[in-house]
Amino acid sequence: MDEVLSKYVPTAAVSGLLELLKVHEVHLKIVNERVTRHGDYRKMPNGQHQITVNASLNPYRFTITLVHEIAHLVAFTEYGRMIKPHGKEWKYTFQQLMLPFLRPEVFPSVLLPLLALHFKNPKASSDTDAKLSLALKQYDPPNDKNYIFEIPYGGTFRLYNGKVFKRGNKRVKRYECVELATGRIYLFNPNAEVEFLK
Repeated sequence: MDEVLSKYVPTAAVSGLLELLKVHEVHLKIVNERVTRHGDYRKMPNGQHQITVNASLNPYRFTITLVHEIAHLVAFTEYGRMIKPHGKEWKYTFQQLMLPFLRPEVFPSVLLPLLALHFKNPKASSDTDAKLSLALKQYDPPNDKNYIFEIPYGGTFRLYNGKVFKRGNKRVKRYECVELATGRIYLFNPNAEVEFLK
């Protein structure tokens, strides 16, 4: 497993992540990209714990995602299945599990202050932390995607599913966008990646 994991995470993180997978008896599946999520955890009907993580993630986002999903398993085990998936028990567990990886041998020094800030109160997704998300994106392979906040007002963009939208005003945290085919209004996270049309 360490040869496989070393293809996806920083070398200095491999042994710590392998230990977490072993201790918590996790079956790790690395899957093709799913646009709606980076990873997920589920308890299988046979009782086995399975975590899936997208193969397309850069090593730093992969590490954060894997620990995020292990934190779900550990929090449910320690506090019971009735807790909120991203509630205070999960946040505490995620902070504790992530702490050993927040060091310059694992993450580039430019990311460490942003990670330290993020882990004071971790969100359900690192994508909702605009500064961290942008910083992590610098390590992605080049692509033709833009963030919603980079699309000019009135500009059009396409989603992965082919639907085309026009960007409108920013509400408190999200952007109001109109689907051109239906006229329906949707709210988009500023860090949603889309294909800018014009």
